[in-house]
Amino acid sequence: MILMKRISFLVTFCAVGLVAADTANFPASQIDQKISATLAAYGAPSVSVAIVKNGALVYAKAFGEANLAQQRAADLATRYAVGSISKQFTVAALLLAQEQGKLSLDDKVGKYLPQLTRANEVTIRQLLSHTSGYEDYAPQDYMIADWEKPTTPQAIMDRWAKKPLNFDPGTRWQYSNTNYTIAGAILEKATGQSLMSFLQQQILAPLSMASASDCDAKSPQDATAYTRFALGPPREVAREGAGWYFAAGELCMTPSDLAKWDIAFLQKRLLSEKSYAEFTKEVKLKNGKETHYALGLTLGEMQGMPTISHGGEVSGFLAMNTLFPTRSTGIIVLSNQDGQNMVPTITREVAATLFAPGNAEATEKEALVRSVLEGLEQGKINRSLFTKNANDYFTETCLNDIKTSLEPLGHLKFLSRQSEQLRGGMTHYSYRARFEHDTVALNLYVMPDGKFEQFMVEETF
Repeated sequence: MILMKRISFLVTFCAVGLVAADTANFPASQIDQKISATLAAYGAPSVSVAIVKNGALVYAKAFGEANLAQQRAADLATRYAVGSISKQFTVAALLLAQEQGKLSLDDKVGKYLPQLTRANEVTIRQLLSHTSGYEDYAPQDYMIADWEKPTTPQAIMDRWAKKPLNFDPGTRWQYSNTNYTIAGAILEKATGQSLMSFLQQQILAPLSMASASDCDAKSPQDATAYTRFALGPPREVAREGAGWYFAAGELCMTPSDLAKWDIAFLQKRLLSEKSYAEFTKEVKLKNGKETHYALGLTLGEMQGMPTISHGGEVSGFLAMNTLFPTRSTGIIVLSNQDGQNMVPTITREVAATLFAPGNAEATEKEALVRSVLEGLEQGKINRSLFTKNANDYFTETCLNDIKTSLEPLGHLKFLSRQSEQLRGGMTHYSYRARFEHDTVALNLYVMPDGKFEQFMVEETF
């Protein structure tokens, strides 16, 4: 088992080097710097990132330590729990079972589990889109005592899926892990296989995802789980007992193996065209309202481009998997500490670097923004960088107030560009500036000649 993992690691490492070397203008060093700075600012033990583009793994790198006490460095073989990213694998399994004629997503739950509340009214599709009304058994974002004891999917359903529904099926969207426990149980009844057996046979093995398995199957390559309290240091935390996450968040793997799934998904290699359409189509409520959710997937936008994504959180781990289908690109960020927002921040940082119009230009712009902000910390600006309107805005009172309010925040750690769009003949930029003790927003407008028409420092909430 360990030998197989070492072989997988060596092959993956070599492949990353070859692909990255053949990718013109890939900003690897900029991405390294962004991730390193963000990890240092948040103080998490480790983060591991993989990027796919045009059907290939173009970047894979781990930063920090998988175990702090042992000083064990995180590397490309380190496994992380991916939490609710597992839900898209459950959906894929059900879609495959549907293709095989073993079930239909429009089947009622009652066909398989008649003892559950209003089972003859709720469909499998409503389970997968969080529109069923079944109450979530795990809404907490911290480890509770009950979760340390083993359980079973049946025990979860007996306790939570026999309660009155939170709402009538199809009338609201409300995230619920209970939905996926029920969906996993239905898959097992319809196929006669355990969920993990079906996943291994139909998805994980065909995609050569060697590191991927149920988190209950421990590995020496697993990262240790950590949490934090407020802004405190990483603290080792217990993992959930067996059975708690089943079809809702059961998988552990390396980012490079999750990248294989992303490539297959973007290339539509695993499922039929019809199944992919069902997978990614937004589910709307009975009144026509949007949910911005498909089946185990969140539909959104980043850097002005559509995204298909999902996050994951279980005790001691945070994860984010974000696909940009119009750019054939995916960004995977996995970390072994919960209680922080580093994972989405790194996702945005990497996306901003990848999709910036001319990466050198983006780096130059960030350096300029940083220099202006550092000047404002001292109550000064280089007025040649600003238009007349902006220079009128920066009165002595204004500059003094900015200086006075920034002083308690400490050293500027890093900038994160949030958005870029055209408006009023200018380019609008939104940044987040993280200092030692707090974060502020920067609201900027830049003229075509490069001068700042607006450079406002604002409070974030």
